[in-house]
Amino acid sequence: MPLAAMQPTLRRPEAREFMPADYFRRAEKEEIFPGARPLEVDLGCGDGSFLIAMAKHFPDRDFLGVERLLGRVRKVSKKASRESLENLRLLRLESRYTVEWLLPPACVSRLHLLCPDPWPKARHHRRRLFQPPFLDAVRQVLVPGGEFLFMTDHPEYFEWAEDIMTRYQGFEILPWSEGDFFYPKTDFQLQWEAEGKSMHRLRLRLPG
Repeated sequence: MPLAAMQPTLRRPEAREFMPADYFRRAEKEEIFPGARPLEVDLGCGDGSFLIAMAKHFPDRDFLGVERLLGRVRKVSKKASRESLENLRLLRLESRYTVEWLLPPACVSRLHLLCPDPWPKARHHRRRLFQPPFLDAVRQVLVPGGEFLFMTDHPEYFEWAEDIMTRYQGFEILPWSEGDFFYPKTDFQLQWEAEGKSMHRLRLRLPG
């Protein structure tokens, strides 16, 4: 992965940004958040609506939002500062790299992947994030009993994920219906459902 995609320029971070001292080693959990509170990670946090709602609802947990676009990182960071959310930080980085190379082992209680790029063309399917090597990395960063929650608006991508899980070993598949627990809707999800369309959910737990 090009270094420029991870940290293109030296800059002053916003108050809620997490900038690792070294992008080429696994971080220590204390570098992200001190203490032993549960850590949740939102991959591709976008406009931060889900992330901020979660951080406000669960003040006893810590939240790390991962987003590759600087403008979005800065915008969400400023929102978190205005809300005085001390339990929320932002990391500007690719989601795959974050999970496979940066997050420390057994540190994440819940990992959220909401509406990632479905790469709909067959020749681009290899770029989809939901792949066995990525699931291997997810298992490494989750604590025993930790969960990986995947949601997509793309039916074929969901079928792809379900098919992978028929062969992949290492996770328990749990039921997940809307309203089972607090899970705020993003602005995109609200718009999507207002058009009469559905979201597709997959809830996986690491045995522990």
